[in-house]
Amino acid sequence: MPGEAKIRAIIVDDEAPARSRIRQLVKHEADFEIVADCSNGRQAVEVIRREKPDLAFLDVQMPGLTGMEVCETLAAADLIPPLVIFVTAYDAYALKAFEVHALDYLLKPFDRERFKKAIGRAREQLVRVRAGGADPRLAALLEDLRAGVKRADRLVLKENGRVIFVSTETIDWIEADGNYVRLHAGAESHYVRDTLAGMETQLPRENFMRISRSLLVNLDRVKELQPHFYGDYVVILRDGSKLNMTRNYRDRLEAILARRP
Repeated sequence: MPGEAKIRAIIVDDEAPARSRIRQLVKHEADFEIVADCSNGRQAVEVIRREKPDLAFLDVQMPGLTGMEVCETLAAADLIPPLVIFVTAYDAYALKAFEVHALDYLLKPFDRERFKKAIGRAREQLVRVRAGGADPRLAALLEDLRAGVKRADRLVLKENGRVIFVSTETIDWIEADGNYVRLHAGAESHYVRDTLAGMETQLPRENFMRISRSLLVNLDRVKELQPHFYGDYVVILRDGSKLNMTRNYRDRLEAILARRP
């Protein structure tokens, strides 16, 4: 499109071959310009601050900062992120958590036709934005990130290189283990890098509460409280699990359970 400013894009992926693949494909698009390659999320944040690109090809899974955490970091600093095309090696279902805000996503390995479809969407959206139109996906992303909104009915977990969805109602209890937490959900358990405090912010407060510094329990799973030594209690869950509750949390738990039907 003669006379119009080029669409400035960055590539963010921790794998060099993946960055090279996107760069080669962009060469065939005359109205696009790659202004930077980034090998990690922290570098991407700095480049976006400095270059203010129109578009980011953003890998979902990266060490340090993930693709979504890059957007969260920008929002926390009141910086408007570029349009985002997520890039991932995971099956398409794993992107449902991101689709509402992403312009598009590319599932590795993607072909030229799929790539052209994604950048075609970017081109159309940027024409509208440059003409003064609003980008509803970007507005929704900023609103959610700044408000800290998360879905209360499920968690999105990263475990051993996989993205896993866990319905919150299936979780029985969660225990802290250093820089990790273990979620117990029926016959399954998930060991993920997070803190108990981080888990609390993602769970519905009316259903989950601490019973000690290292334990978080689903109140719907509590069957019985039994007195223990020195004012502590044993919390017995419906599956037979027995958890120790320290006395500092006893009054609050008893009050909450008394109000529940």
